[in-house]
Amino acid sequence: MHRMLRIEWDAVAGVLAAVTAIVLHFLHVIETEVLSMITLVLIAVMFLRLLRSEHGQQRIAAGVDRGEQLLGQLARSARPPDALVIGPRELRQTSTEFSRGARGDMVWFNVCLSMFARQPLFDALLRPAIDNPAVTAVTFVLDERQRDKWERDVRPKVAACGGAEKVAPPVWSSLPEDVSFILAGSHASGATECLLSFWGEPFRSRRVGRDVPRYIFHVTGHSELIERLVELDREHRLSR
Repeated sequence: MHRMLRIEWDAVAGVLAAVTAIVLHFLHVIETEVLSMITLVLIAVMFLRLLRSEHGQQRIAAGVDRGEQLLGQLARSARPPDALVIGPRELRQTSTEFSRGARGDMVWFNVCLSMFARQPLFDALLRPAIDNPAVTAVTFVLDERQRDKWERDVRPKVAACGGAEKVAPPVWSSLPEDVSFILAGSHASGATECLLSFWGEPFRSRRVGRDVPRYIFHVTGHSELIERLVELDREHRLSR
């Protein structure tokens, strides 16, 4: 059935009519005038078929042009999001992948050092950045109140890592801001990206005297927020 539908029956009918007319002419059944008339009719049918085919091709071409214009408009209007919300189930995996995919100088700004008290969390969050050969330096900008935690929970673990020399001494400052972030260049996008979090509910919950992250934001490289976070880090480094 599919093969029969693809057959151009008007062309077949025209060929059969032409062959029949020629045969009847040789048999002297029809006159030359009749044969000429049949020929003209067949030429007219073929011309109409050609016009119809050309019109169909023009419609297809116009449809393709409209489709290309629509796709172009969609591509221009589809702007990627400035930030992605990362929930509790994906926090550790996202943080680990961020450190593994980072490059250049990496800044840990106002992060809670309590999360490094346990060795598994240290190995999942900070160690990938230290072991990452594309990361050239790791700098912590921390609040003065976290000096004890640094000496107790972080510095000994860092010293046990092979790339401990890339971790600079922390920049100590007074940080009243309720924001913390990890800032670094991304090997995948080639731009500076960050993991942004906020202190307090609903972004952090308090358990056993320490803040536990619940939700963080993965801020992409094209976001204007990146520039502001870079300025915030620079301000506190210069003001120490």
